[in-house]
Amino acid sequence: MPSSVIRFFRYAPDRRELTVTFVSGRVYVYADVPPEVAAALKNVRSKGTFFNREIRDRYVYRDITHEYAG
Repeated sequence: MPSSVIRFFRYAPDRRELTVTFVSGRVYVYADVPPEVAAALKNVRSKGTFFNREIRDRYVYRDITHEYAG
């Protein structure tokens, strides 16, 4: 189901990194995200709600938006 908050996300299980591209255009990488959390995000109906409840403010992140610009 499309999200009004999250445009795209990808999970790298070997690094346990979740890369999230928001509708705003901002791109963040969340570190040490367990595979079951990434799988739940993939399968949940409301990705924005799940993200806010289970990922945001729970995992260390870095803003990589500038790496995608230009």
